Order: sequence, then C-alpha cells, then structure tokens
Amino acid sequence: QVQLVESGGGLVQPGGSLSLSCAASGSIFSINAMGWYRQAPGKQRELVTSIDSDGSTKYADSVKGRFTISRDNAKNTVYLQMNSLKPEDTAVYYCYAGAVLLGSGRFLTGWGQGTLVTVSS
Repeated sequence: QVQLVESGGGLVQPGGSLSLSCAASGSIFSINAMGWYRQAPGKQRELVTSIDSDGSTKYADSVKGRFTISRDNAKNTVYLQMNSLKPEDTAVYYCYAGAVLLGSGRFLTGWGQGTLVTVSS
C-alpha cells in the first residue's frame, strides 16, 4: 500500500506565502505523477498542480505564476510553494501519488489526509 503524509498549511493573510509538503511511503517501486488537489467549502475538488517523474509540471490557470510544485524523487516527497495567496485559495489541500507497488507491479493512487489552508485577514 501507499501512505501519504502531508505537512504545512494553516492561516495566512492575503498576499502571504505558505508551503506544503507530502511524503509517500510504503511498498513503492516507483512513483509516476504526484500533485495536489484542493476542495473549497461547497465546491468540487479541483486539480491544482501536478508533476511527473521527469519533472514536467501542469498548473490550473487560477494558480499559474503564484504556485510552484517540486519533488524530491529520492525522498518520494512533493512540495507546493504558494505565493501571493488570495482568499479564494482557501481550501483543504490533498496530495496524491501514482505509485507502482513492489512485488505485484500494481498501480495504485495514494492520497494524503488533507490539510487546511485559510487565507484571511
């Protein structure tokens, strides 16, 4: 199985910065894509950003130029640096990782527990 543990999050004023991290562990042979979704109150979960094993990235239009995703393959960890935060960025942020499992070779997507980011003055 794959376990993901998130850290970071909290309360920040508009225009401020915050960073999140997410470490994957378990019976992992390799990890393909990693990324972050978020879900605001009363809204559907949306993809914020993703990063492939080769480092290629994708961003939602709403966060381009403000958020930066990165990963450390040796640590199976993905990071999200969030700058110029806006109240509309307030949401629970969930990390994910698409992993190939040791032994079985089965592909499995693991999810973090979610961390709340609140942008408010």
